[in-house]
Amino acid sequence: MTPETKERIDQLVKNNKIFVFMKGSKLMPQCGFSNSVVQIFNTLGVPYETCDVLADPEIRQGIKDYSNWQTIPQVYISGEFVGGCDIAIEMYQSGELQQMVEVALAS
Repeated sequence: MTPETKERIDQLVKNNKIFVFMKGSKLMPQCGFSNSVVQIFNTLGVPYETCDVLADPEIRQGIKDYSNWQTIPQVYISGEFVGGCDIAIEMYQSGELQQMVEVALAS
């Protein structure tokens, strides 16, 4: 990963309280896993931003190196890597994700 790509990812993650690297956009997810994450955040009714990794090959590979996580989507809250689709679903079902989001938005 180039220093420029790392800096771009750093800025996206740090400048947004909830950020999702995904395939497609929140208006048109391009895979089922990305769609599941979008549905979770839409259900929570919280503001979040996304980056379409399909439109940016450098980010698509760079985010895997950045997080040391090989699958997409990837969820970041308050600058911290939370996980992918399965982890987001588990955390949502347990109520942990809602708490994490509330804390992030209150800070």
